Amino acid sequence: MKLLRDHQFTAPADKGASVAIGNFDGVHRGHQHVLNLAKRLDAPLGVVTFEPHPREVFSPDAPPFRLMNAEARANRLRKLGVNLLVELPFDARLSNLTDEEFVRDVLVDSLGISHAVVGADFCYGKGRTGNAATLKAMGAALGFDVTIADLLEGQSGAVSSTAIRQALSEGRPADAAEMLGHWHRIEGPVLHGEKRGRELGYPTANMGLDGLHVPKPGVYAVTVDVRDGPHAGTYGGVANLGFRPMFELEQPNLETFLFDFSGDLYGTHLSVGLVAYLRGEAKFDSLDALIVQMDADTAAARAALRG
Repeated sequence: MKLLRDHQFTAPADKGASVAIGNFDGVHRGHQHVLNLAKRLDAPLGVVTFEPHPREVFSPDAPPFRLMNAEARANRLRKLGVNLLVELPFDARLSNLTDEEFVRDVLVDSLGISHAVVGADFCYGKGRTGNAATLKAMGAALGFDVTIADLLEGQSGAVSSTAIRQALSEGRPADAAEMLGHWHRIEGPVLHGEKRGRELGYPTANMGLDGLHVPKPGVYAVTVDVRDGPHAGTYGGVANLGFRPMFELEQPNLETFLFDFSGDLYGTHLSVGLVAYLRGEAKFDSLDALIVQMDADTAAARAALRG
């Protein structure tokens, strides 16, 4: 997959793609439906998205809401067969383009798209004056096809990033996975922590949650993909997500103990999938009591991963 971070430098060989357009936060089943409609035998499959997310620009003081960072989104789109990913830098210049300027300058003159697929609720341009219907009309006038995808319905209603965030906030990772089409994953590098887990016999890989929606704090059964390095592979594990009340962390993080693993993961990129919510966070009277609980959590996580 080729990644472009500025549409102004599109090579001639990258033009003519059939593209899905949107934020693709979570790359859920609704997004996958849009991608499937964009697939054509006579054109590369592309995605046009925005980085940072427009909501981060217009509401900078709002609580973190993203289901995945740009790296995780790119990894997921690559797995789904996307050939060209265009991450438009959402800055003052781009946000001030009118709907007509966005179509002419970005989609036609720079990217030279042959086909676009958008959701029925898609809006674009300064003041969100453009919508799916206006894009279809402009496409007809400027030489590219437009397909409007209906919103996808799941078991509990419309599949959306909002509904997925709610499921995660309530400790329902399986319901989130049903809408996502995959386990909700947190991706990023392993950071140096205070190494308390190692002292307790449970060395953990620590990851930050900066900019991400924080699922319900607690202990989870997880599946872990080690993406690079000598230990690359897939492992089961148990993770604490949250603030560690025993040690009073100020910022939430994810601490994962990998089963049947021995080695150094510092600096390695992990992808941790939340499989089952086991219990809420708790503060214990002693380290011995904490270790007893960690033993029980490990057994529960192994059982949950066996299904």
